[in-house]
Amino acid sequence: MTFRTVILTAAAMAAFAANSVLCRAALGPGLVDAATFTTIRIASGAFALALLLRVRGPAAPASRDLRASAGLFVYALGFSLAYVRIPAALGALLLFGAVQVTMVGRGLAGGERPRPAEWAGLVLSVSGLLALTLPGARGGDLAGTLLMLGAGVAWGVYSLTGRTNRGDPLAATATRFAWAVPMVLLASLVAAPVVPFRVTPAGFLLAVASGAIASGFGYAIWYAALRDLTATRAALVQLSVPPLAAFGGVAFLGEEVSLRLGLSAAAILGGIALAVAGGKR
Repeated sequence: MTFRTVILTAAAMAAFAANSVLCRAALGPGLVDAATFTTIRIASGAFALALLLRVRGPAAPASRDLRASAGLFVYALGFSLAYVRIPAALGALLLFGAVQVTMVGRGLAGGERPRPAEWAGLVLSVSGLLALTLPGARGGDLAGTLLMLGAGVAWGVYSLTGRTNRGDPLAATATRFAWAVPMVLLASLVAAPVVPFRVTPAGFLLAVASGAIASGFGYAIWYAALRDLTATRAALVQLSVPPLAAFGGVAFLGEEVSLRLGLSAAAILGGIALAVAGGKR
């Protein structure tokens, strides 16, 4: 893994963690409903990426990939709807557990054979994730659980499409966001009779920050990093997001810090380091 890939991956994981904090800050107190949050998030991400492309200059047009756009749409909507129903800790376990199964399973099916150190890193990281999130599992319900599992599978599919994209990552991400906008608008219209519309100025700004910065720019960076990552490593590094998001919750949302949080984060990040170092050829 090159130094450039390390920097890009770290920046993408920070953006993903920020996305979780922004989502919790908006949906937790009910500043905006889940469907509206998702619509604003995807639309503002598409707008920001289009603006960035215009400022940067012309690039080769990216091919349309409806599978990637659908994966982005399903992930974003499921993520928002689930966090209205289940605790953040349980949501993180379900989301990234589903991502692990999807991406590592696809890598194994495609012929990737993780080395012993990569397997050890995976076990250590998942153990840390379980220690961090399992105590919150008693607060969920079936609908929220299924929504977050679906969001995790969709995110895994979206990430895997990024590994096969050899074009401009920024243009590819912008195209995927643009095609996801009509999908989320249609879903919001369908959900309107069930999900009461609510948006406050603070909720709107949090959704825009989530879409334009943490999602749009963050996903463009992630697509650039994915081209140099195996499916196993791409799945492993995303295990850093739950502890990063947890520390963000402590810093910005006033959540409590604990020894368990620190030890779990050390296990997750240590497992990632072991897997990445052990997988070098």
